[in-house]
Amino acid sequence: MRMHNTLTLGTDRALYVGDIPATGWHRHAAPVLLLGLSGRFAVHLPGGAVETCRSALIDTGVEHLFDPCGEHVALMYLEPDSPQALSLRTHFRGLGPVVLDPAAHVPTRSGMNGYLQSFDLAALLPWNLSAGVPLDARVARSMQALRVPQTGGLPRDAAASAAHLSASRFNHLFRQEVGVSYRSYRVWAQVRAAMGALSTQPNLTHAALDGGFADSAHFSRMFRATFGMTPSSVLKPLRGVSVLP
Repeated sequence: MRMHNTLTLGTDRALYVGDIPATGWHRHAAPVLLLGLSGRFAVHLPGGAVETCRSALIDTGVEHLFDPCGEHVALMYLEPDSPQALSLRTHFRGLGPVVLDPAAHVPTRSGMNGYLQSFDLAALLPWNLSAGVPLDARVARSMQALRVPQTGGLPRDAAASAAHLSASRFNHLFRQEVGVSYRSYRVWAQVRAAMGALSTQPNLTHAALDGGFADSAHFSRMFRATFGMTPSSVLKPLRGVSVLP
C-alpha cells in the first residue's frame, strides 16, 4: 500500500517520503541517506558504475543519479553541521563517500516510520554515532546564518567579512569543511526555505519568493540543479509539509 508523499523539515535535517521520478545528475550540499521502502533502487555514479541496493549513504558534494525504479522511497538529509552528520564524517573517511546498504532491515512499516520521523539514525545504521569533530566555527556560523529566514541571500563577500577572511580564503575554507562551495550551500539553504514555506501556503511562486529567489523560473533552475528534478514533479504531489520547531 502506498503512503502519501510527505516532507518534514527541521532546523538541521529534512525527510521526504514518497514516490519520485528518476533524477538527473546532481550533488547535494548535505549528506543523504536513501532508503528503498518497498524494494531496491539504483544509484548511478561517475564513470558508468550503477549500483542497486535497498539503502545508500551519500556524502556531501558527491555527483550521482538516483533512480527509485518505481519503488516507494525515503530520503533523509542532514545538515553538514548537525551532530549526526558530524558523526558520519569518520565513517565516510573510512568507507568512502558512497556506502551501499548500510541500513538495518526494519521488519514493520510502523517501526520504519517511527525511526524516520524521529531521524533515528542510531537505530538504522550499525555504527557508533557519538558526536564528531565540529566544523570550523566561522564556517558553522555562516551556515547557521543562511538558515535564518530572510537571510538566505547573504553574499559570500559579506560572510567572508564576518569571518575576517578574504572571499577566496573563506570559500576555500568552506569547501574544505563542507565539501561544496559557499554558493552551493547558500542555494541549498534557499531551496530549503522555499520548501518550508509550502507548509503555510501551497503556491510554488510564493514559496520561491519566500526562499529569496527572484521568481519561480529561478527557483526551478536551482531546484533542478540541487535535486536533479523539477520542483513540480516533487512538490506538487505532496500531501503534507511539516516544519519542526
